Amino acid sequence: MEANDYATLIQSVEERILAGGAILRSEAEALLDTPDELLVRLLAAADRVRIRFKGGEFDSCSLINARSGLCGEDCAFCAQSSRHRGSAPVYGLVSEEEILAAARAAKEAGATRFCTVTSGGTLSDVEFDKLTAALERVSREVQIPLDASLGFLDENRARRLRESGVTRYNHNLETSRDHYPAICTTHTYDQRVDTVRTVLGEGLSACCGGIIGLGETAHQRLDLAFTLADLGVDCVPLNILNPRPGTRLENAVPPQPLEILKTVALFRLILPKATIKIAGGREVNLGDFQGMALRSGANGMIIGGYLTTSGRGEEQDRIMVTQAGFLLDHEPCASPAAVTA
Repeated sequence: MEANDYATLIQSVEERILAGGAILRSEAEALLDTPDELLVRLLAAADRVRIRFKGGEFDSCSLINARSGLCGEDCAFCAQSSRHRGSAPVYGLVSEEEILAAARAAKEAGATRFCTVTSGGTLSDVEFDKLTAALERVSREVQIPLDASLGFLDENRARRLRESGVTRYNHNLETSRDHYPAICTTHTYDQRVDTVRTVLGEGLSACCGGIIGLGETAHQRLDLAFTLADLGVDCVPLNILNPRPGTRLENAVPPQPLEILKTVALFRLILPKATIKIAGGREVNLGDFQGMALRSGANGMIIGGYLTTSGRGEEQDRIMVTQAGFLLDHEPCASPAAVTA
């Protein structure tokens, strides 16, 4: 394709999505090869789609690592796996007071949501009971929209989380179906998909994305995006690998900033109504391009640090988000209906 052909394709795709249509798989594949001189045009198209469907809405989520390390899964990127020689902290489920304090700190820092995360495939019944009691208290006393990420989930636990005040559940697919066996062998891709379907079936918002830089191809990134669209996921965290010492991917080379921006833009074109968050690894891998990601289709971030790595100051992020033109004082969407309407 010539440069003019790419310009025509970008305009055609943009106009169709703005009118309520969808990008074709063949078009997304073609846009993977957008030449550098037209990259800004692609990013601008994604930004206009974001503005059309999400406006100035910005989703900032703060996390607590409520149970860390000693995970029996073998995910190649994860410092919390007991199969790696990583240096992640190891501790059991934190107290109710610690979760409550973290939620209050998140609200004071300006986060629009608070997410409680635990390592491992699932929680014991005793741990789950303690955690839901803590979340009920957070819901009553702090009144910040609640997310949770507690591993695999059945209908009963999804229902109990919803009753405790959780409105969104995170369970990432991580990568494409065909690349997944290279990343994890202790559970299947279908198990992850089934949990996402359970979450949606019980009326919770599904926060589901992945990590780029796991050795996947650009086409496999598209596979992930189209799978998320087919599932009806309404919140997509895009992590960029920040290789952790001791993991199988400790020597992996993460993608460059312009490649990350192109990925963000294509995810926006494939998932026009979803919240798309730049998450783990954004500071390290995007550097000075973080703000540009917010004008390339993204409309959210994880703030204040991650599970085993630190982030940057919330005030720096607040300034960047404000300068990018987003509204920080708004009621965030709390249900899938908000993005399907």
